[in-house]
Amino acid sequence: MTFVPALAAILLQDETTSVVEDIGNAAQEIPQGTGDILQTTVSEFFAGILGYLISPIFITNVLATIFVVFLAIAFYRIAVRFTPRILRWSRPEDEEGLDATTLARIKRRDTAATLVRQTLRYVVFSLVVLFVFSIFLRNAFPAIGGATVLAAIVGFGAQSFVRDIIAGFFILFENQYNVGDFILVEPTKASGMVEEFGLRTTTIRALSGEIIYIPNGSLTGVTNYVSGQQRFTIEVQLKDEESEKRVLEEIKEGHELYLVPPRLLERDETPEGGPRLRLLAVVLPSTAWLVEENLVERIKAAAGEDCLAADPLVYKVDSRNIRRLREFLPKE
Repeated sequence: MTFVPALAAILLQDETTSVVEDIGNAAQEIPQGTGDILQTTVSEFFAGILGYLISPIFITNVLATIFVVFLAIAFYRIAVRFTPRILRWSRPEDEEGLDATTLARIKRRDTAATLVRQTLRYVVFSLVVLFVFSIFLRNAFPAIGGATVLAAIVGFGAQSFVRDIIAGFFILFENQYNVGDFILVEPTKASGMVEEFGLRTTTIRALSGEIIYIPNGSLTGVTNYVSGQQRFTIEVQLKDEESEKRVLEEIKEGHELYLVPPRLLERDETPEGGPRLRLLAVVLPSTAWLVEENLVERIKAAAGEDCLAADPLVYKVDSRNIRRLREFLPKE
């Protein structure tokens, strides 16, 4: 009776030992099998990439892409070269002495030329991207669909870009300024002549030579100096003729900074019998300090405090604008 349980215990122990040994052997084989599978997968992956890169299909696609890019660059350069010439074909060679209407028309043509150049850049780039997608995907519809989804994603992350384009459209539509205009922009206080106008950015050149790129969406206000100059009238009241000679001699200095150097516009006498001078000076926009500070101080120093009947009076009034304003006044 005791022999049977003992035999069963021995058999059970043997089976347990064999199961444990089998598990141990399997555990030892798992890392080796996993490593072999991983190595095989990585090798197949890189072999597939290498095979695709040297396949005739990929090489053909690359050559087609290079050809498309070459054609796009050639088309862009030709269009950029000849479009401004077409827009300016009737432009007069001598722009001296032209009236304000003709100058405004010329500025609008220059603006259209720079706008066409920048718009062509965006259009050509977009078309090249679509063509490249269609070449590699072998179907234009998935490329267009993918480009649409990509554009939607970029649109959410590039709100400032869209805002700049919308602002540029309204600037163009409202004709706020053109190429060649001298402007002062807010809030940066940057000023200069407009060299290029695009739907996204405006490029202006400052008087000191710097080129400033301003996103159209950041402009909160623009001052357009349509005539490209500021006219100042300076009234000087003196007590004697000797001081008058010194003042007239002094204003002859530093003419290279003025569009129209200071000169005597009118002379009469004050109620006290002293000379009264009205001087005219024309400067570039944003350089009003030449008259309001520099010229005034020079006049004071030349005349002397004792010979001035009153401080020089500086005012900027355009007679043409006064005539236009009078047209709007009610007639008595």
